[in-house]
Amino acid sequence: MAEKPRSMVLGVVVAAVFAGLGRMVIQKIKADRAAREHHVTAPLDKETRARISDALRTPGK
Repeated sequence: MAEKPRSMVLGVVVAAVFAGLGRMVIQKIKADRAAREHHVTAPLDKETRARISDALRTPGK
């Protein structure tokens, strides 16, 4: 009996998954670094600031 050749599909799929995850991690790091350097933040309205302030002043809700 001839030996069955091993399928390369699993190896290719695993390589593609790792490459995709690595690319996502690199994009996230670059985005975080750019946001930190450029101080990208959305302006908060009065209502949102009041809610944050209340949440910080009243612990344990």
